[in-house]
Amino acid sequence: MEILYENLLQMDWRYLVMWAIGGILIYLAIKKEMEPTLLLPIGFGTILVNLPNSGAITQPGSLEEGALTTLFEAGIANELFPLILFIGIGAMIDFGPLLSNPKLMIFGAAAQFGIFFTLCLASMFFDINDAASIAIIGAADGPTAIVVANKLNSKYLAPIMVAAYSYMALVPIIQPPIIKLLTTKKERQIKMPYEAKEVSKMTRILFPIIITVIAGIVAPASVSLVGFLMFGNLIRECGVLNSLSETAQKVLANLITIFLGITIASQMSADKFLNVDTLLILGLGLFAFIFDTAGGVLFAKLLNLFMKKKINPMIGAAGISAFPMSGRIVHKMGLEEDPQNFLLMHSIGVNVSGQIASVIAGGLILNFFMG
Repeated sequence: MEILYENLLQMDWRYLVMWAIGGILIYLAIKKEMEPTLLLPIGFGTILVNLPNSGAITQPGSLEEGALTTLFEAGIANELFPLILFIGIGAMIDFGPLLSNPKLMIFGAAAQFGIFFTLCLASMFFDINDAASIAIIGAADGPTAIVVANKLNSKYLAPIMVAAYSYMALVPIIQPPIIKLLTTKKERQIKMPYEAKEVSKMTRILFPIIITVIAGIVAPASVSLVGFLMFGNLIRECGVLNSLSETAQKVLANLITIFLGITIASQMSADKFLNVDTLLILGLGLFAFIFDTAGGVLFAKLLNLFMKKKINPMIGAAGISAFPMSGRIVHKMGLEEDPQNFLLMHSIGVNVSGQIASVIAGGLILNFFMG
């Protein structure tokens, strides 16, 4: 009873706020089914670490290391979890739609505009390494955001991780209003017939190898990120490791995602999270997502000024790296405008190109600011 009384005395409003945040994340995961493999462990972990004298994390002055603190040091501080997760993501990705229509790659690059625009804005409030780490939230790629923030020694790793993964889960809410604001109904109804082209097995095998080499030359700091992603894809495409590919896509990816989510929550203690800087970072992260989406859409609209065969500008929004959510959202919006408008293969092609572009963008930022 004495321990209970002491813990109750240490309670303050900040714990209650963090419990509420954790509860909201759990609600979104269960009720709205928004990335439950991420938001559920993050939400529960947030409550876990914001209990008075929580043994889940290392307390100030304590010699006993908390379990989640140990997990953080073992899996995130050394970037192990994000890199392993990239193997699973690579194994999930089918580059077939992109390889059959390589020009879609340009939309993945255009949708990274928000990263560099946010970098300029964030540098007004934070030092340059922190600003670069915050800007990479716009990559819509949690593992890349973690690796960049770690390598640049950002002191805002916790809110950057939370913003990156939370906004990835909220893509179905963030993107549609932006797309509708920037396009007309007529533009959203543009049909893009998909002409299926056979992609040879040799091409599928060579693609991840070639991309890794090119990325290594253009942005050497991106080699580990691109390399693990492409290695996962090579496991998928080689044809001799089917059981390993299936394990990477399902068991490995899900297990690491759970560990990653609850470990991210270890950094969401009230004293680290509830401050003006965190709120500003969350705002800048949202700003990056909005301008990534806008950049892709507006670039497609620009191309339409010079093309006889028009592009549905909505597919430009799929260039952010939130795979495969963004591609599915664009397809769904196309069907809402016209039940015969099937954009899935185009939007997924753009989406996987965005996955590559976001990792390379992270590597370019590392090359520039670590050099």
